[in-house]
Parts: sequence; structure tokens; C-alpha cells
Amino acid sequence: MASLSIVPPPAPRVIEPVRLRRLEALAEKVLWLSAWTIHNANHIRPSRDGLKVGGHQASSASLVTLMTALYLDVLRPEDRVAVKPHASPVFHALQYLLGHQTRDKLERFRALGGAQSYPSRTKDTDDVDFSTGSVGLGVAITLFASIAQDFVKLKQLSPDKRPAGRMVALVGDAELDEGNVFEALLEGWKHDVRNLWWVIDYNRQSLDSIVNDRLFNRIDSLFEMMGWRVVTLKYGKRLEAAFARPDGEHLRQWIDECPNSRYSALVYKGGADWREHLSRDLNRYPGIRRILDEHDDDQLHGLMTNLAGHDMEAVLEAFHGIEDDLPTCFIAYTIKGYGLPFAGHKDNHAGLMNKDQMAGFKAKLGIADGTEWDRFAGAKLPADELEEFLAQVPFAADGVRQHVAAPVPVIDLPVPQVGGGKASTQEGFGKILNDLAAGDSDLASRIVTTSPDVTVSTNLGGWVNRRGIFHREEVADTFRDEKVVSAQRWAMAPTGQHLELGIAEHNLFLMLAALGLTAPLFGARLLPIGTLYDPFINRGLDALNYGCYQDSRFMVVATPSGLTLAPEGGAHQSTNTPLIGMGQDGLASYEPAYVDELGVLMAWGFAHMQAPAGEGGSIYLRLSTRSIEQPDRPMTATLRDGIVSGAYWLVEPAEGVELAIVYCGAVAEEAKRAHAAILEDIPGAGLLAVTSPDRLHADWLKHRQGGQGPSRIERLLAPLARDAGLVTIIDAHPAALSWLGAAAGRRVEPLGVDHFGQSGDLPDLYRTYGLDENAILDAVARACLA
Repeated sequence: MASLSIVPPPAPRVIEPVRLRRLEALAEKVLWLSAWTIHNANHIRPSRDGLKVGGHQASSASLVTLMTALYLDVLRPEDRVAVKPHASPVFHALQYLLGHQTRDKLERFRALGGAQSYPSRTKDTDDVDFSTGSVGLGVAITLFASIAQDFVKLKQLSPDKRPAGRMVALVGDAELDEGNVFEALLEGWKHDVRNLWWVIDYNRQSLDSIVNDRLFNRIDSLFEMMGWRVVTLKYGKRLEAAFARPDGEHLRQWIDECPNSRYSALVYKGGADWREHLSRDLNRYPGIRRILDEHDDDQLHGLMTNLAGHDMEAVLEAFHGIEDDLPTCFIAYTIKGYGLPFAGHKDNHAGLMNKDQMAGFKAKLGIADGTEWDRFAGAKLPADELEEFLAQVPFAADGVRQHVAAPVPVIDLPVPQVGGGKASTQEGFGKILNDLAAGDSDLASRIVTTSPDVTVSTNLGGWVNRRGIFHREEVADTFRDEKVVSAQRWAMAPTGQHLELGIAEHNLFLMLAALGLTAPLFGARLLPIGTLYDPFINRGLDALNYGCYQDSRFMVVATPSGLTLAPEGGAHQSTNTPLIGMGQDGLASYEPAYVDELGVLMAWGFAHMQAPAGEGGSIYLRLSTRSIEQPDRPMTATLRDGIVSGAYWLVEPAEGVELAIVYCGAVAEEAKRAHAAILEDIPGAGLLAVTSPDRLHADWLKHRQGGQGPSRIERLLAPLARDAGLVTIIDAHPAALSWLGAAAGRRVEPLGVDHFGQSGDLPDLYRTYGLDENAILDAVARACLA
């Protein structure tokens, strides 16, 4: 079993024997309850569809000792944990022992209304800090949560006077195959991340096979290079004692050199096979022969599987030995399926104990029939002693650990005066934030911006110049100190309100997810805004979905977008992103054409980000660099409602008219010119401005499913003739608007872009891809002739 470069742990803390016995007894109960919860779901609960339920008994077992030590002894109320997805049953078992989970939900594990397959902030009722499921993302978000905690603490925004908590990730070793973990590591180094623990469950098995020995050969060096302390937990107390005996160094060497695949196979086969291999390879050493003679097969198996990740005393010494805030990686050697009949088998990832195996396991633990769900059935210590111990667990001492933060008042945003002139929505965004930065409102003080190295090109420069870049320590602007002329001021300090990131969209969305959870995690309301180029939403989509899944609240400003970014070419011209906005749960997406619309939507978005669970969410604004003529109009309550609801008539249709042009975004100019050109032939034709295909679509589905009468889009289109035609146009995939035909029961001629773009200027590209005035007029002709 290949050895890592072992860094000696800090000076061990003496663990009281009585405390150790209680934790070991509770760990055995956690192993039982997690395994039984999965068994019940697969073998006892009636199946109505014949589908396998699953639950990862082996992956859960490898983390039992580590998680028991953390939750029942080491963690404090302010600490936050991302649990390895496949250890969800262990988490639920611990919460059940602490009184935060119900038997009913355990019995319905992976069923409707029961404990979730993977820990979920929004769907589990026990105390989940970070949702996990998509491997690697739960690991990385703890790093960004630590940065978010620094932001809150250094600005004294949190009402909680407790010290900074540790952000803890319980990491499956195969999760380190995920590239986003290493992207996050580098970002953490740049931001001098602190109060961060990653506990790697190094069981050397992945979903399909044994992890290659070479995978971890450099892992300690990698972490140390990024400024982390590495603590390797390889051997438990019994093995360490054996190594200290005469010839014990040969036993250590044998295990160190044993390939992962062979070690795992011997774990599965048991004591007799351990004896055979050790006798064959080490029989020439008298000290080894004495060890073999002193142990029967079961005892020998127990000795050879005494890895530190399953040795409660070794685990507690390591965890309690860390008393500073340096980021720390614990590499804990474990066995997949430890304590279960199929421990070590390469196929055990999705394996389940059969009924006979479970009966034997239950008998071994002394659990009588009918007492399977009793919290202390079969426990090695009296129930009242364990109950008293659990009542004093530090992590649960304060009861509910989730905060409720007061909302930040949302003011009317200072929309730049551009009426009658030309402007782009991206330009308007920069001006709105710049004006906010110049004031001293509570709203401005709670905004935090972040961007993956496109701060200036997404018009955040003015905000950053006024509000500064956040860093734990003050860092001077060298160019300014050297009197080099620059429009940008890049001084860093704890007072800054912008987090500059490297070019990694996963990091952007994980940073936004962490910042958007500061209200429940740290009691401080922040209003995060992240900017990026619109096409690169696709790069970070997994992390964006992850943030929305746990109901994090943030604003994504994606710009520039579409073919309108003409000279940049197809790699930078987004087409499918409005469909992402429509399909992504927890994210309200908008594409305003005008700056006054943008001002309304940003103000609404800040309120939407603070609404209670089930009512609010995050917001996505798709903006453009294209400057178009801005309307000079008052912002009436009716217009404001239309902008937020998703659509309004820029030109209202006559009753019974046969046609309307529907546009979204920066193609407003082409739509307006085409509309003006058809009025002589089709007097009374309508011109509908759509600010959010997403909101319209969601409202339509809600009304159809709820029987609540006509939806907003149906009411808006009601004046049109029943056989009227709609021409829809958007600088994106036409499906974003073509669904209006189904909603309105009318013919649609959809215009948009469903191929990769290419370099060019706007007249050429709009003509080539059918977005110009002539293309709209041709579509009008088809609609009227149909």
C-alpha cells in the first residue's frame, strides 16, 4: 500500500479514555444506523417500480470514524461542513443520534419526503451546511466560503461575535480527479485562505476500480506548494505498536510496498490470507513470527486493517492538534466498506449487503429483532450515559445553527440619463454601479462584486475604483506608487468590495454560491454580483446549477452576448444561454434592451435575492455591448410591472389585428424599423418587448398547471386575432421565443441563431444569420400568407 510523504502531526492531545470509549461506542451505532437505513430502503421498504434504490453502504462505512469524531467531539457551532456525497447516510445517522433527524425520514431514505440521497440544504430537514452531490463542488465551495467568511468578519458585518469557524470538506479520494478542485486550490493560495480543513477519505477505491497507487504520490507536495499544512493519518495505534516491536519495521515496509489492489483484496479475504502472505514474505524475521503466533485470524485481520482513519484515538489526536487557522489537509487512510462483509472488494461501491449478510451483521452487533431503529440498541455502553454525552456535544450546543439575516433596504437605482441618446446595457450596468459606489447607502455597502479576470471589460472598473479590491491584508497599487498613469486603481485591502478571480468560471460560480449563502451561514446579508462573458456560462454551468440547487442568492451579469459581439467570432458569440436561463431552476433570467429596463431589473433583483425561501432566488442579466437609441419615457408603475413580469407592449396592437412583432434584447432596433415599415400594410400591428422569456414561460406553465386563468403572455396577446401571426426575434436560439405560439395558440415565424457565429460586422452578420430588418419583413410576409 503505497505510502505518502508523511508530515508529522502536531503534538498529540491526550484523549480521555472514557471519552474515547463513548465515541467508539457511538461510531459503532453510526455504522449500524447508516447501513440499516440503506438496507431498509432496498430490502424491506416495498418497491412499487422495481428500481434499485442504492445508498453506498461501503462509501459510508469508510467515513464513520472520521465523521463521528468531527460531529460529536471536534466541531464547534460556527464550523461548517460539506459532507462527501456518498456518506449522506452517515450524516443522517449522526443527526438522528443528536435528535435532529426523525426515524420517519430515515425509513423513507431516498423516497419522497425522506432523507435525501445526498445532503441537501433545501430538501433535508436536518442541519446541512452545504449541499453536495456533484463530486468536487462540495469540496471547493468550502474554500470560497472561507473567503466569504473573511469578508464578513473583517468588515464586522455579522452580528455573531463567535470566532471564525472552520470550513470543513469531507473529501472522497476520487473527487480529486475533478479539475475544479485544483482550480479552487490555486485561487485559495492567491487569497491567502484560512480556517479551512479538507479531510480526504483515502480508501483508494473509486466507482469502478481500485485507485492507482501513483494518484497520491505527489498530493502532499501539491497542497504544501499551495501553502497548506498536510497531516497524513496512515496507521492506527495497534499497528504503530506492532511496528515498534522487534522486526516491526519490516511489517511497516511490507504494508507500505503492498499495492492498493492487493491490500484491498486481502482486506476482503480476511485473516487466513493475511497470514499466508505475511508468512511467505516475512517468515524469516523472528519478530514477525511472534506477532503472527500471538494473533488468531480475526485478531490478525483487525491488526492489519488498523488504519488511522478508523482509529478513533489517532483521529482525535490529529484533529485536536490543529489550533491555528492555517489551511490543513488531512489525508486519512481508510478502507471502503470497513466493518462490513464486503470491505475491500473492488465492486463494493454500489454493493449492498444481502439479507443473510445483514442478519449476520446485526447479530454481531447484538441488535435484537424489532430494535433496529432504537438509537442505542446493542450499544457497548449504557443508553443514559450515551444520551448524556450527546446532550453536551459542542457542535450541537446552540441548537439551530442557521441564521436569519435582516434584509437590506433596496433603493431606486440611479439610472443614468440616456433618454434620446445611444447606450448599451453593459455601459448602463457600469454607470449604475458606479453611481451606487459614489453614495453611502446600505445597499451599496452590502454589494460585493467578483469577476474571472474580466472586471474592466465587463464595466466593473468604475465600481472597483471607488470601492476597492478585497484582500485579507493591505496590498499597494504598485503602478500608482510608481506614478504610472492608469485608469484603474487596484489597491487591495480588507475594506474592498470586489473579489478579483483568475480565469476559471467554476471558481466564479462557486464564489458567488458561497457569497450568496452568508446570510444563513454567518448571519450577514451580502448582495453578490458576478460578471463574465455570456458564452462562458457554459464553462461553469455545473457550478452555477450547484449554487442554485442550494438556494444561494446572487446576480450573474453576463456580457457581451450573442452575434452582437461581431468581430470576436463564434467562440465568443453565445446562442444557447437564454435557454439555460429558462431551464435553470432558482434563477430568474432577463435580457433588457434598454438601460431604464436594466435599472428596474437590478433593483427588483436585489429584492428578489433577499426574498424568503420558496419565493426568491438568483438572477441572470444577459447584457450587450451594442449601443442603441434609448427611449425618453417616464417609468410608470405599469411599465415597471411589465419589465419585471417579462414583457410589455412597446406599441400596443389594434383589436383583432393579424400580426405582432416580438423582440428580445439588442435587436430592438431592427424590430422597430421593421414594425414601422409594415404599418402602412398592416395598420395596428403590435410591437411586443420581451425582457424575460424565462419569466413569461414560468408564468404560463404555472397558470396552465394551476388552473388560474390566462397567463400574462396570454393576456398580452389577447387583442390579436385568433389567427394572427407572430414574428419573434432574438440574438440567440429561436426556441427562447418560439414557444409563444403554443402559449398564444397562434402561428409563429421564429428568428434567431442556431449555428456557431463567425467574425464580421453587424450588418454582415445580421444579414447572414437572419436578424436584420429584411429578414424580419420576409418573416412577416410568411406569417401573413400562412
